[in-house]
Amino acid sequence: MPHPTTPSGASADFTRHPTLRERADALARGATTSERLVADALARIAAHQAGGGHAYVGTVDASAALQAARDSDRRRAAGQVPSPLAGLPVSIKDLFDVQGQATQAGSAGAVPGTQPALADAGAVPGTQPALADAAAVARLRAAGAVLLGRTNMSEFAFSGLGLNPHHGHPAHPHDAARITGGSSSGAAVTVALGLADAALGTDTGGSIRIPSAFCGLTGFKPTARRVPLAGAYPLSRSLDSVGPLARSVDCCAILDAVLSGETLDTAAPPLAGLRLGVTEDFVLDGLDGAIAQAFDQALARLSAAGAQIVRFGFAELLELPGINAAGGLVTAEAWHVHRDRLQDPAQAARYDPRVAQRTRRGAAISAADYIDLLDARARLQATARDRLQGLDAWLMPTVAVLAPLLQDVATDDDRFFATNAKVLRNPSVLNFLDGCALSLPCQPAGGLPVGLSVGGLHGADARVLQVGRAVEACLRAG
Repeated sequence: MPHPTTPSGASADFTRHPTLRERADALARGATTSERLVADALARIAAHQAGGGHAYVGTVDASAALQAARDSDRRRAAGQVPSPLAGLPVSIKDLFDVQGQATQAGSAGAVPGTQPALADAGAVPGTQPALADAAAVARLRAAGAVLLGRTNMSEFAFSGLGLNPHHGHPAHPHDAARITGGSSSGAAVTVALGLADAALGTDTGGSIRIPSAFCGLTGFKPTARRVPLAGAYPLSRSLDSVGPLARSVDCCAILDAVLSGETLDTAAPPLAGLRLGVTEDFVLDGLDGAIAQAFDQALARLSAAGAQIVRFGFAELLELPGINAAGGLVTAEAWHVHRDRLQDPAQAARYDPRVAQRTRRGAAISAADYIDLLDARARLQATARDRLQGLDAWLMPTVAVLAPLLQDVATDDDRFFATNAKVLRNPSVLNFLDGCALSLPCQPAGGLPVGLSVGGLHGADARVLQVGRAVEACLRAG
């Protein structure tokens, strides 16, 4: 697998970095300390930034992180270990409030001297420090995680590609000529390059799973609203979810327990006899050859291990492009969030033009159109419950294409929007259906990363994590 062609300050071989469980075990044995782990991560971050890397936004507060690590070591010595995350360095997507820090959601911020809109919505894109942690951040802090810094992202989380004209484009950790995927682009880079042990992200149409798939990581989008959204800058109130990017299903389960406040039974079941659904409708159309090959090989290995691959029809998914032709729920709800600023020329001029263009489409969606969208969503959710009945999980390629080349999308608007739509197509299905899903690496040795989606419908989080563990073990065994 090729390494980045530009300096990164860290190896692109994500597989050599320990999991959260391995880190926690090393801390428990006294084989390392939180201070050492955080100091190592900070050294990697410094080298990454010195080499032109853009995973983090702004300056990482090294002194505060080291002090938090020392405090964690003292508490551990006194027997105070609140969770397996205690003492481990975690990165935070730039749309979450962190007390004392400004939240810009990947934007250039508000025009200086103006009052940002939606000041009561939690995080606002400005320069004023947040008065309190976002709910998810507060839970990580209470669990003992050491917060390293804010990660780069698509502006306002409104793209699946991960480019950012204000703060630089995070480079793909395996091939710097390619995009990282978004919107949680910097988050994925921090984990893949060992600049953090895990990352906090959000997923509205695939923003955790896309960069996880492109970067060879494991990402989990829980059922929406299982993790509170308070203090996270909104994109779509109907679709936003908060979840982790990490190195294994176990890592995601550890983080989910902290973020949701709910410890699920995620023990892996025997793979033999599991009924894993696959549909060719919509989600298998037009796959890159490498994606189709990796997916077929993964299915063959699961079948050889005793899993039942159940083919089922879901032709109603073909209605999704028509349902969302005007931009869908995300565009309507993003317009509600941003309309005041986009109607102010001085504020609008600070937007990424592509984000502004997509968001403005929401102005043409009427209340009647919006109700039609909600009705269509409810109808497809009911159909999905019928189609997936009796299945343990629903498998599909996380993304239909390999990570695209940066040069193909950076300057050509038509190619940017077409590629963005293709990248978002598969993962957004689970968001529209109000489901949950893992993305697991399934690429052959030496190939660019490919993600396998293990999904379920609303509330199936425990089963998805259980099946994900079994699938992961099978894929890694080969």
